[in-house]
Amino acid sequence: MAQRKHLDDFLRGRIIGRLECGRTQLEVSESLGIAQSVLSRLWQRFQDDVTAKRNRRSTASDLSPQLSSATGRTVSRQNVYRRLGHIGLYARRPVRCAPLTAIHCRLRLTWSREHALWTPQQ
Repeated sequence: MAQRKHLDDFLRGRIIGRLECGRTQLEVSESLGIAQSVLSRLWQRFQDDVTAKRNRRSTASDLSPQLSSATGRTVSRQNVYRRLGHIGLYARRPVRCAPLTAIHCRLRLTWSREHALWTPQQ
């Protein structure tokens, strides 16, 4: 199986530049040694939102002014948050385990202090 690697920003720029100059995806893929399917996805993403880069850490507060400037209409943070929630993108990740109570934390701390100097034989 082929090894996967991420394209850095410089390489993305080279690819987009060559495609904008009129070279075919096949020519670019052969000259750079990158699969044509990767170029196709990159080019499609670039044409959709005029950027080849995704910012996965964008928040609703970050997206609201961007949408307002792009569309010329005011878009509230709450509206962006609600729309992202409808497609399954939430700001919080589910908790994997129940959080510890203050008593549990204190007990764990005392246990670790008592056993800090133990040797493997103990």
